[in-house]
Amino acid sequence: MKDFIPYGRQDISQDDIEAVIKVLRSDWLTQGPLIPEFERKVASYCGAKYAVALSSATAALHVSCLSMRLGKGDRLWTSPNTFVASSNCGLYCGAEVDFVDIDPRTFNISIDALKEKLKLAEKNGLLPKIIVPVHFAGQSCLMDQLFDLSKKYGFKILEDGAHAIGGTFEGSKIGSCKYSEATVFSFHPVKLVTTGEGGVIVTNNQELYDTAIRLRSHGITRDQRFLADRNQGAWYYEQLDLGFHYRITDLQAGLGISQLERLDIFVKHRQELASRYDKLLADFPLTTPWQHPLTKSPFHLYVVSLDLKKIGKSYGEVFSEMRNKGIGVNLHYMPVYLQPYYRELGFRPGYCSNAEEYFKKAITLPLYYGLTHELQDRVVKSLKEVICAK
Repeated sequence: MKDFIPYGRQDISQDDIEAVIKVLRSDWLTQGPLIPEFERKVASYCGAKYAVALSSATAALHVSCLSMRLGKGDRLWTSPNTFVASSNCGLYCGAEVDFVDIDPRTFNISIDALKEKLKLAEKNGLLPKIIVPVHFAGQSCLMDQLFDLSKKYGFKILEDGAHAIGGTFEGSKIGSCKYSEATVFSFHPVKLVTTGEGGVIVTNNQELYDTAIRLRSHGITRDQRFLADRNQGAWYYEQLDLGFHYRITDLQAGLGISQLERLDIFVKHRQELASRYDKLLADFPLTTPWQHPLTKSPFHLYVVSLDLKKIGKSYGEVFSEMRNKGIGVNLHYMPVYLQPYYRELGFRPGYCSNAEEYFKKAITLPLYYGLTHELQDRVVKSLKEVICAK
């Protein structure tokens, strides 16, 4: 559709294009010097010690779980309000997965629900090894409280920050890993910055970092610290783990380095657009996103909750009518456990009531760096025509 406004899209500048062309003209296209440079810049931005760039955020979640020694007989818990990768990463490792209901205001993991679930799990000897809090739409979970619970119950924290690079909690950048073992970010084109496809693990744990570096490249290393036979030459390498081909390329790293230069600009503009939506939608039959005072979201997504009783239409009708007007609304997300694959694992409707109630009325409006006020006004005008009484 010619005039279609998507819910999200990349912003590619001339500097980004020239950065990629420079790589194309260099001696390195795949595993070259720009990957470690990109990793250093991401770690520095977040205030973490280490970063490992991978082919996707899904790969980063998988490798993080393996590096944290998740395996058969272990349990991983996460939010149901997320993309399936947040729980699939546990299944990839042979672990069992489970879900914690969400807070009805932030749409992140509910601390109260988690406390109750942990008490019962401790009683039954079924505590999780890893909890994956998802910073939904970019807003941080309450990491200090999660950290306190991790100390009490002995689980590790892996932050799913796929939406959240550029956000903060208690004034520190998401990805500083102050309260976690590691954080994962996504660089998919609809995210705040892009490498085309790609993800990264940031961490302060050197052992996790060393393991992740090997696992992204078939489990192979030339690092003398880990070799069984250290008496060979520079040509020598060993496979120490059953790893994967999860590498990113210099082409992608070059684009990522250029994009990072504008990350704070992207965040500021998204926050301004979100604030403008808040004002423009104030009298509409819906609820705008609520932000916890300890957090600052970069607003990867702008999700509103429709008051369908006042609107007098079904969710499907609102969605279809907006799409027919060329507005690329979307749904983030159906609770993961309602997917057919997870139902085969035994999950049923009613498992997380807050997540299911959210799912019935949540709709994502377009929000991206290139969204002008004129386009935003068109989104709001279309929404008014669809949901407001005439």
